[in-house]
Amino acid sequence: MRICLVLEGCYPYVNGGVSTWMHQYITEMPQHEFVLWVIAAKREDKDKFVYQLPPNVTEVHQVFLDDALRLKGDGVMDHAFTPAETRALEELIGSGNPDWDLLFSMYQVRRIDPMAYLKSEAFLREFEESLERNYPYIAYADAFHSTRSRLLPVLYLLGVEVPRADCYHAICTGYGGLLACLGAHLYRKPLLLTEHGIYTREREEEIIGARWVGKAFKQHWIRFFYMLSSLIYTRAWRITSLYQGAMEMQIDMGAAREKCLVIANGISYENFCTIPRKEENGIVDIGAVVRFAPIKDIKTMIYAFYELCSRMDNVRLHILGGVDDQEYADECFALIDQLGLQEKVLVPGRVDVVEYFEKLDFTMLSSLSEGQPLSVLESFAAGLPVVTTDVGSCSELILGVPPDEFGRAGYFVPPMQREKMAASRKMRLEMGQRGQLRASTYFRYNIMLSKYCALYEEVEELGRHRLRIEETV
Repeated sequence: MRICLVLEGCYPYVNGGVSTWMHQYITEMPQHEFVLWVIAAKREDKDKFVYQLPPNVTEVHQVFLDDALRLKGDGVMDHAFTPAETRALEELIGSGNPDWDLLFSMYQVRRIDPMAYLKSEAFLREFEESLERNYPYIAYADAFHSTRSRLLPVLYLLGVEVPRADCYHAICTGYGGLLACLGAHLYRKPLLLTEHGIYTREREEEIIGARWVGKAFKQHWIRFFYMLSSLIYTRAWRITSLYQGAMEMQIDMGAAREKCLVIANGISYENFCTIPRKEENGIVDIGAVVRFAPIKDIKTMIYAFYELCSRMDNVRLHILGGVDDQEYADECFALIDQLGLQEKVLVPGRVDVVEYFEKLDFTMLSSLSEGQPLSVLESFAAGLPVVTTDVGSCSELILGVPPDEFGRAGYFVPPMQREKMAASRKMRLEMGQRGQLRASTYFRYNIMLSKYCALYEEVEELGRHRLRIEETV
């Protein structure tokens, strides 16, 4: 089967996390042909892949959001919008409930020029009506800029070339979900959605704290991303998530319960389960398998470790991962120097964690947002307990959920519990054993893969059923 994987901001441009999962996922399914339809922020990233693509990746279609800013829009808007088209555009401007099928047709078939539309009298009229309804006391220019910034990427994406496939499988909602819906609509193919994190909730948190969004426009930007998630939640044939809590969030946001199922992450347990435990040497070595990016909140980790050092002298922190954001990484390095931790914080960079885990007593994660982190599962498989922030499924992983009765395999916030973990080798070994049993029972890679293979088999049968119906019509 020819499967189009629709990705945004991750594989094959970025190491770790979802990208690692994606690469292994494709590699382990040689029976399927994969087309990658990937969204990146900047054209300068074109072809800068950090992975050697598996041979069953036969095409890569790259879409760059900053290309929207290069649209000329020199043409005149000579299209006379029908009342239905006008309503669809009004709903899009207002982040409401647009007729997406009509919008797909307008930009794929009729090839409406996004910039010509944004300069047209039709747009200005619809914008001014929206302004009067939503922002009567806001400066015209500010509202115009905010509205245009929301609309331009969507209008641009609606008109991009669409690769053919037997199935469109989005790995997020948002812009990626929009493209997947476009492909499934255009070629009348099944649509799947797999969310590692709840994209819309992540964007909501980002927007609330963002400086680039004026206070008056934050709620509208949030509604905009909820509109995009509603699009794919409504149209997807199956919607998967990594854990029960995430599935319930999807349902709360409009996904039909009968479409939703949980497929937990899986790891290659055998690669980790034979790693020897670190011998007692008087030093407690804490590992963090994490890339340098603001969402990982490494600064909080460094501060927490500094507090731990004030109570315990025999501790070291190992930060194992590459750099996603050089500016943020430099700030972290400066903080390490400022706190005088140069001898206690080791930064070997991206390493073979299988080899490195035997040097560690436990691992930690201070992320602001996670789905079901592979680093936690790999730590468990290696017999290492974990200390995390209470994000995503971390608390479920540490405590277990029925029928899991293995017991606690670490701690999640508050930070003081890091000291508790560091103080007792006996407790670390016991918790590590519980985590290893949990990983062995519930989070093996072959279990996860078999469930996705079953999904694709259902999709193939669905496609054959549709073909039979069309042949009889």
